[in-house]
Amino acid sequence: MIRITVLLFLVAFFSVYAWKNWFVSLCGAILLLAAVEHPDFPKDIGGIQGANPWNLLLLSILMAWASRRGDEDLEWDFPATAGFLLLVFLAVVVVGDIRLLLSDYPSGYSVGYIFSEYFLNTVKWVIPSLLLFDACRTRQRMIIGLGVILGLYFLLAVQTIRWVPFSGMTSGMELTKRAAKLIESEVGYNRVTLSMMLAGASWAALASIPVFKQNLHRCIPLCVAGIITFGQALTGGRTGYVTWIVVGLLLASLRWRRLLLVIPVVLLAIAVGLPGVSERMLQGFGGSEGNFTAGTSAYEMTSGRDVAWPVVLEKIGKAPWIGYGREAMVTTGARDYLMDMYDEPFPHPHQAYLQLVLDHGIIGFLLVISFFLYVVKQSHTYMMERNDPLICAAGCTAFCLLLALMIGALGGQTFYPEEGAVGMWAAIGLMLRVHAESLHAAETGESIFPDELPAKCFVNTLTDDDEWIPDVHRHKRI
Repeated sequence: MIRITVLLFLVAFFSVYAWKNWFVSLCGAILLLAAVEHPDFPKDIGGIQGANPWNLLLLSILMAWASRRGDEDLEWDFPATAGFLLLVFLAVVVVGDIRLLLSDYPSGYSVGYIFSEYFLNTVKWVIPSLLLFDACRTRQRMIIGLGVILGLYFLLAVQTIRWVPFSGMTSGMELTKRAAKLIESEVGYNRVTLSMMLAGASWAALASIPVFKQNLHRCIPLCVAGIITFGQALTGGRTGYVTWIVVGLLLASLRWRRLLLVIPVVLLAIAVGLPGVSERMLQGFGGSEGNFTAGTSAYEMTSGRDVAWPVVLEKIGKAPWIGYGREAMVTTGARDYLMDMYDEPFPHPHQAYLQLVLDHGIIGFLLVISFFLYVVKQSHTYMMERNDPLICAAGCTAFCLLLALMIGALGGQTFYPEEGAVGMWAAIGLMLRVHAESLHAAETGESIFPDELPAKCFVNTLTDDDEWIPDVHRHKRI
């Protein structure tokens, strides 16, 4: 009860403080996502759908940002290609929502629920990314933004370590049971989703080490990376484990060859010190699981996906080009069929790529995935930067977090924006800020991320917000 009271106080404080400094409140709102998903945190106010405290905080920040937009006299310089692809992505989602409204959706759904859950809740998780893009126009802001993103994952890892007991690490079966129960009840996130989130975040933390000038200070991101990795091991998410390995190998092959020495050492340490993780990783392949001896099982190896995916593919084959609209697993009857036949709840296909094709067809899939491929390409470009460690860290953070989603999507997840992806979207916002500054520097010859603060910017500093600092950085162009 005390924790919930403190969270409500922080939400109220940042909602009011947003009118003094919306950037600080935005950072606070992102960090609060590590706690506000707790099941006991209020999900509505007065029974109004979507009117929960965090949503009201975001609304307050958005209104404060809009009210100061004219005074700051800053150009909205979102990269044109990224903006077009993002609008196309959101347009596909809107069309899918409309098709859901026009379908024979189950009695448990309603127009208000569909609008709130599938439209507003999709758009709102992208808003922090756009606001962070607009705010982080200086080097100081970029460092703060990166710190907030990594801080979110650090807090989630700390909570996981706090609640999942080490006694459960001796057996894969025990780890799965305890992680599934405790993470969802005490942290508020699905353990599989959390495992994917932390898989990319640990590598992103390592990439931020060069940003720190002093060797002693570089121990901070190193420790953060270690804690996030340990927290991820405690989730018991097998797809997340594979994601962690693949992301690390890609970073090693593309940028940091020394990681090829780190990955085997970490895997060996986990296998020796945390045998439950090894058992969980190999679940379904036969061998020993605690005190039991199990045979090879495709159902166990795929967690039931071997029975779900054929049903999904059959539905896709009947409408391959345009799909069925949002929540096609429900409207096509695939969910109910799997429940009747296998007594397994499959509200989604457990494969984000299949989900996109099922909902929007091949056409919609190509339109949506184009945005993510564009972001991967741009983030890879800045990850390879060798002259400025801050640009490299921003690119690598977006690259790692998005790549973790795209790899994890092979066994679950979703490409629709949700609370578990806010950190990734925020990292995309920072990377696109780097891209916008690079384009501007190429046109004008100015340096990227000058130390000076934007002209007439209401959020100039973190301590003195009412003082206008004259400068001519990035006025609207005529």
